[in-house]
Amino acid sequence: MTAAGNGARGPARRRTKALIIGAGIGGLTAAATLRRVGVDVEIYEGADDLRPGGSALSLSANARVALRTLDLDLDVERRGRVYPALRLCTATGEPIRTVPFARLGERLGAHNVAIHRAELHQALLAAAGDPQVRLGATARRFQVAGDRVRVEFHDGRTAEGDLLIGADGFHSAVRRQLAGPEVPREPGYVCWLATVALRHPRIRDGYAAHYWGRGQRFGLVQLDGDRVYWWGTLNMAAAVARDWRGGKAEIERAYAGWAEEVRAAVAQTPESAIISVPARDRPFLERWGDGPVTLLGDAAHPMLPSLGQGAALAIEDAVVLAHCLRQAADRSTALRRYETARRERTRWMVREAHSLSRVEQLAHPLADLARRLYLRWLPDRLLDRRNEVALTFPGVPEPTVTAR
Repeated sequence: MTAAGNGARGPARRRTKALIIGAGIGGLTAAATLRRVGVDVEIYEGADDLRPGGSALSLSANARVALRTLDLDLDVERRGRVYPALRLCTATGEPIRTVPFARLGERLGAHNVAIHRAELHQALLAAAGDPQVRLGATARRFQVAGDRVRVEFHDGRTAEGDLLIGADGFHSAVRRQLAGPEVPREPGYVCWLATVALRHPRIRDGYAAHYWGRGQRFGLVQLDGDRVYWWGTLNMAAAVARDWRGGKAEIERAYAGWAEEVRAAVAQTPESAIISVPARDRPFLERWGDGPVTLLGDAAHPMLPSLGQGAALAIEDAVVLAHCLRQAADRSTALRRYETARRERTRWMVREAHSLSRVEQLAHPLADLARRLYLRWLPDRLLDRRNEVALTFPGVPEPTVTAR
């Protein structure tokens, strides 16, 4: 643009640079969405490599619709597999009811997809333009000076930028500096996760099922080809779950007598491929940031896995953050608008996941019977309505300031 009257070129506006702490799903999505709206990014990851855990996840309709608002397509239906329905079963495989997600997906404009974390990571890196990820960089603390922010890392490195996005997960150093020490909530069960090659006559055509027992559950979802993703839960003392040291044999004993496909999935999985994670979340945090600093994903609103929405909410966060930064002239104001836009929905999700988890892990025989009867006879319209709330992306806030 030339200055009026003399044709001289005016000073170019410096591009905003965001420091993203964490290269998980939330951090990589933030890199892709922020670059989409003209923000430069630097990504810092505490791990020494970018290999994601050997598990998979459900990328639900709300995340996919959110990405479309920025014309981002991760090609997840090719990389993963649409599952048209979710079967709810007893421990022995007897059907309780089927949740027809295909019908809801048609209405919402996107279907739920089961995808391996490694595939999703590759798709997000490509969408972000294959940015450099600085590895072995564990954040220690940050300092704000004027409209700039400086991050110090445990290995002595430092970084400076205009924005700091804490996407560093459950143990977020950015959150810890903002909120102070916190005690996590631990409901008292362990989660096991694995992906394994398995062919079974029941596992076909986008098979997805949850098996409910007393104080324990199991999930089995078909991925691409002959791979399946499975997860299991088992009630135990929180301290034991936090530092579970059992082996595959203990897991096999836990599911003795369960449906044949459940036992086959565990038996086929090498012990080294099984990941153990304690169930835990945190009380909802109302304040996510200050000045040029904010949080995203599990760093902002860690939740129990019952709704299967952890990855999707992180993606929603990144999309809304990008829209807010594109719309606002002041960066700190943009971050506060993002946090306000996300607070109600994420608070509801954290609360719902916590409540559902308590029902799912019920162990008393009468409670288990009541749960099965409730699931079997709950009217379809009520179940659809509840699922639709979770699977509908609420959109982005209307701009209140002229875009830069």
